[in-house]
Amino acid sequence: MKTYRALSPASSERLYLLMEEMAESIQVIGKILRHGYKSYHPDNPHEDNRELLEKELGHVMCAQQMLHDSVEINLDRISRHAAEKQLMVGQYLHHQPTIRGRKD
Repeated sequence: MKTYRALSPASSERLYLLMEEMAESIQVIGKILRHGYKSYHPDNPHEDNRELLEKELGHVMCAQQMLHDSVEINLDRISRHAAEKQLMVGQYLHHQPTIRGRKD
């Protein structure tokens, strides 16, 4: 059964998973910006914000891999886009160590 967007239920489910994991990563980034990497929720003192970010980014990678495994995205192209972004973004960053492509 196709949805109105011409996506299968399985494809939609993978995209929903990716979206959810990216949103959870954004939420943790907000906590880090407000409270720092070493802060933690009082109900869970065994996992600080850095560990939460690493976990959520791992979940994003899992969802990404699922999309790749189902041939919906291509990880080689994603890697190429990441390399291009790294070269381009350096000229706009002000507080990072020298990045290839950046003119200091």
